[in-house]
Amino acid sequence: MIYPDLSAVCRLVRGLAYIGCGFSFGACGGEVEVVSDPRALGTIEMAQRLEAMAASTDPLDAPRMNRARIQYFLDTPAPDDAAAIALRQGMIARELLNAGFTGPALDQLLLIREILTGSGTEPVPGFLQTLEEMIGVALIRRGQELTCPDPPSAIGEAWGETTVFPCWTLVPPAGPPPTFSDSARLMLTRSLEWQRTRLEEEPDDKRAQWILNLTAMGAGWWPDSVAEAYRIPRSSLAGVGEIPRFHNVAAAVGLDAVSLSGGGVVDDFNGDGFLDVMASSSGRGDQLRYFEADGLGRFVERTRESGLEGLTGGINLIHADYDNDGDPDVFLVRGAWRERGAPNSLLRNDGGRFADVTEQAGLLFEFPSQTAGWADYDGDGWLDLFVPNESRDGVRNPSQLFRSRGDGTFEEVAESAGVLVADYVKGVAWGDYDSDGRIDLYVSILNAPNRLFRNVGPNTSGVWRFEDMAETAGVTEPLASFPTWFWDIDNDGDLDLFVSGYTAQTADIIQEYLGEPHGAELPKLYRNEGNGTFSDVTVQWGLDRIMYTMGSNYGDLDNDGLPDFYVGTGDPDYRQLMPNRMFRNTGRRFEEVTGSGGFGTLDKGHGVSFADMDHDGDQDIHKVLGGANEGDLSANVLYENPGFGNNWLVLSLRGTKANRSGMGARILVTVERAEDTWTIHHLVGTGGMFGGNPLRQEIGLGSAEHIVSIEIQWPGSGTVDVIEDLEPNQAYEIREGGSTAESFERPRVQLGHY
Repeated sequence: MIYPDLSAVCRLVRGLAYIGCGFSFGACGGEVEVVSDPRALGTIEMAQRLEAMAASTDPLDAPRMNRARIQYFLDTPAPDDAAAIALRQGMIARELLNAGFTGPALDQLLLIREILTGSGTEPVPGFLQTLEEMIGVALIRRGQELTCPDPPSAIGEAWGETTVFPCWTLVPPAGPPPTFSDSARLMLTRSLEWQRTRLEEEPDDKRAQWILNLTAMGAGWWPDSVAEAYRIPRSSLAGVGEIPRFHNVAAAVGLDAVSLSGGGVVDDFNGDGFLDVMASSSGRGDQLRYFEADGLGRFVERTRESGLEGLTGGINLIHADYDNDGDPDVFLVRGAWRERGAPNSLLRNDGGRFADVTEQAGLLFEFPSQTAGWADYDGDGWLDLFVPNESRDGVRNPSQLFRSRGDGTFEEVAESAGVLVADYVKGVAWGDYDSDGRIDLYVSILNAPNRLFRNVGPNTSGVWRFEDMAETAGVTEPLASFPTWFWDIDNDGDLDLFVSGYTAQTADIIQEYLGEPHGAELPKLYRNEGNGTFSDVTVQWGLDRIMYTMGSNYGDLDNDGLPDFYVGTGDPDYRQLMPNRMFRNTGRRFEEVTGSGGFGTLDKGHGVSFADMDHDGDQDIHKVLGGANEGDLSANVLYENPGFGNNWLVLSLRGTKANRSGMGARILVTVERAEDTWTIHHLVGTGGMFGGNPLRQEIGLGSAEHIVSIEIQWPGSGTVDVIEDLEPNQAYEIREGGSTAESFERPRVQLGHY
C-alpha cells in the first residue's frame, strides 16, 4: 500500500513501527511504504539496544573485531622506528588473516619475512617464529579456500573478498584424489613444501608436522606425500571404532547457514509435528536465524516472519517451555569474553512467532556469560533458570539463579539459595545425582575447582537451599574445564557426570596421536557410586583423550539404548585446527568413531543437536560451526544417519503438576530382547552444551521387539506413572497422572528431496 507524502502519516507510521503494531517504514520523504512488521515491542527495543551497543564498541577493546582493528591500524600514522613499523605491519597481517583475507595476509606475511631475514634482525624475540607459524597457517587456509565451495557470505561480499570455509575432514574416505584447479594445486604444494622445510629446520615442530598431514589429507595425497618419520598413524587419527559413514546434507535441505561460534536448537517450534532449527552466530551484527521444516525434507528460513529480525549476536541457545504453554521457548546468551558483557534474550514462543520478553520477565542484565540451564529446582511445576556469569581479570560478575514466579516473571535468589559463584564459569548441568527427588546443580569453572551443589530443599522459612558437595563427591576436576552434563553411561539408574577439559595446543594433539606425553587438560568421566560419591572412570572407559571442547552434546547414534557423544573442538586462536570427535558407547567403554563416521571436520565446533529430522527412527546430527574471529566462518552441517537397524521409541511428555515438558523426569523403559529382559534409563532434557536436542524424547531400544513397560518418574511432583504393553517404533504422548499412552503420527520425509 502506498500513501502520499504527508507528515502526519509519516509520524503515524513511525509511532506504529515503534510500538510493534505491525508496520515499518522506509525514509519518510517522497512516498512512504507501509509493510508488516511482525516484531513485538520488546524485540524492537532489544534490537535497538544491540545496535547501539555495536556502534559504541571500541575495536581495541574487542580483539575479535578484526576488520575494525585493520581500519584502526590503517588510520593510525605509521611510526618512524623500523622495529615499530615491523610490529605494526605484523599486527595488520595477523588481523587480515583473522578476518579471512587470507591471500593479502599471506602476501604481507611473506614480505615482512623477506625484509627481516634480509636484515638479519627481528623487532622482538620470537617474532620470526610466530611469523613463520602464521605463514604456514595462511598457506593451508588458502588451500582450503581454493578447494572448498564457498557458501554466500554477506560479510565477505560487503568487503569484496571471499572468506574461509574449511571443508576438509580428518581422514577422508578412500577413493581417487579430488581434482583441483591449477591454482589450488599450486597452493597445496606450497603448503606441503613450507611445512617440510620447517621440519628440516626444526624436526620437533609439532604444528608444522600437523599441518603437513592435514594438507596432504585435504589434497588427497595422504599418506604417500608425508615421510614416514612425520606421518601420523591412521588408527590414531580415525579411532578404532567402525560405523557406517554419515553424510552432510545441510546444503541440500537449506540448513548450510554460515556462522561464527554460536548455538543451535532443534525442536518443533510451530507445532506442526516437524522439527525446526534455530541457530545463532556470535558476531556482534550476526542475525539470529530460524528455519522451519516444510514437511517435505527441506527447511525454509522464517527469521523475519517469526519476529526475530534485529536480534543479533548470541554464543549459545538454551530452550525450554518456561511458561508451560506447550511450545519451546529460547534463552539466548550473549556477552562471553567481554568485560562489559551484553544483555541476554528470553524469547517467548507463541507457535513459531517469537517475542523478546527479557525485560518484562525480569532478566535484563548486562553480564558476560556463555551458558545457562533450566530446571524446576523447587518442584513447583515451573522451570527456573541458572545463569553462571564470567568473573575474571579482577572483575566480579556473580552467578544468578532466577526462580520462576509462575506468571512469566522471575526473581533472583542465587545468594539466598547458596549458589552465588564468582568464578570464570564455563558450563552448567542440572541433575538429581543422589536420587532424592530434588534437582542438583553442577558448575564447571575454568582454572578453579568445579562445584556440585546438592539441593537440600526448603529451610524452616521456606527458602530452598543448596550445599556444595563437590569435594566430598570427588568431582572438582578438571581444573580447566568447559562443557558438562549428567547422563547414565552404564544404564544402572544413577546419573553419571561428564566434564570436558579445556587446555590444549596443537602440539598436544600431535603428541597424543603419536602416543607421546603432552600437557593438555583431559576430560573427566565420573561414575555415580550410588552413595553420593563418584569414581573417576575416564581411563577405564577410554576417554583419556584430548577434548579441547566447546559445543558438545550426547544422543544415541545407533539406537542401542546407550548414550554416545560428539564434541566440537577448537580455540579462538585462528591458528588452531583440531578435529571434532565422535565417541560411541559400547556398554563398557567408549570407542572413537570420528574417522569411519565422517565426523572429523576441522571447523571450530559449537552447537550440537541429536534429533530425528526425517522421522525414520534414528537420530541425525545438526551442528553449528565457526570460530571467534571474523574470518573463521563456517557453514553449519546436518549429518544424516544411515541407520543401524535397531528399534526405537519417541515419547512426548505432558506434565500437569510437574513442568509441562517433563524436563528432569526419569524414564525407565523395560523391553524384551531375545536373550533377556532389559531396562533402559533415560533422563529427560536437551542434552549437553551449545546445542539442544528436542524436548520430545528419542530413545533407542536396540534389538528389543516388545516394550514390557514404561515408567515415568515426574520431577518435583513425585508422580510415578507406569504404562504397559507398548509397541516399539512408535511415537506416544504420555500425560502425567495417567496409565495410558496416546500414539501420534510422525510422517516420514526424505531429507533434501521432494
